[in-house]
Amino acid sequence: MSEIIELLRQLVAIDSINPDLVPGSAGEEKIARFISDWFERAGLEVVWDEAAPGRPNVIGIARGTGGGRSLLLNAHMDTVGIVGMERPHEPFIQDNRLYGRGAYDMKGGLAAIMAAGAAAKKCSLRGDVIITAVADEEFASIGTASIVKNWHADAAIVTEPTELNICTAHKGFVWLDIETEGFAAHGSRPDLGIDAIVKMGKVLVGINELDHSLRFSPSHRLLGSGSVHASLIQGGQDLSSYPNHCFLSVERRTVPGETLLKVETEMTDILEQMASSDSTFKASIKTRMLREPFETSLDEQIVQTLLHKTFMILGHAPVEIGHSGWMDSALLSASGIPTVIFGPGGEGAHAVVEWSNLEHVERCAEILTAVAEEFCV
Repeated sequence: MSEIIELLRQLVAIDSINPDLVPGSAGEEKIARFISDWFERAGLEVVWDEAAPGRPNVIGIARGTGGGRSLLLNAHMDTVGIVGMERPHEPFIQDNRLYGRGAYDMKGGLAAIMAAGAAAKKCSLRGDVIITAVADEEFASIGTASIVKNWHADAAIVTEPTELNICTAHKGFVWLDIETEGFAAHGSRPDLGIDAIVKMGKVLVGINELDHSLRFSPSHRLLGSGSVHASLIQGGQDLSSYPNHCFLSVERRTVPGETLLKVETEMTDILEQMASSDSTFKASIKTRMLREPFETSLDEQIVQTLLHKTFMILGHAPVEIGHSGWMDSALLSASGIPTVIFGPGGEGAHAVVEWSNLEHVERCAEILTAVAEEFCV
């Protein structure tokens, strides 16, 4: 077993389930301690960054000799839960695949950047190579949010799984809360009661129509269109009463070019349309969370370097792809760091069976090392 595969096995064996997803879970502290010790043995400078109490980032720095460009490599340590899995933290290898929770999402990429950082330390590059193992990507991304407040680099690579393809765009999302108002009354008094749940039904119809409109009008060459769906709904107090409130949480997935203003206007238009045809309709809307979509140009120096080195090592050009999910790359890009996504392959993100392609993990580390050697000059 190669050193990087043994490293991946050790990472997967450590429970790092995000406690904001599964209350009472281990979180990132144990795996962060392991990574910190590994960085020290590799000769990297180590910085411990508490994004929140008990939620650390670990930064390992292969310090350059001076005057060169800096490169930041980013991967998250946390994983989702393990419901339904038989041996989530007992990794095993079969058919060049390593199985276990987090192997694919994204400890394969984490092992690759750690190995690349150790290799960069031996190369005496002019620029710094900064390895950021971050907390909380699976929930609120407080880890990378803390990184961008305190660190900057000339470029960044996020090693989320891409099958060794080049990902230059991904979707964003907006979470919104909608409340419809009714009037509580006994179920036998329709002359007094106003049903807030029925009012929300009209909103749901409008949301469904908006989703159809979005998906039949794709606007992005890699990502297609945005979308919207109803995620959570709650209302009513008992069977014999008219409900006076109904609460709906909505997720709107966005593509580059779709702004928060556009999303909020779409939702407001739905409510205003309902109100114009129903004098008893009352509703309010609030934006809970915004995560911007991400896009980078193929002309960026880091993208060109990555394309070239991937071709040289694999013998074929990687495919440019987009990704439907949101990633920490959007935060790095928004902070002014040219960013691209490139990582190993596998299968099973958030699934009962999860595995990482071991050949991809090794090639990913090799390519990242070659990129650092060319870029950090």
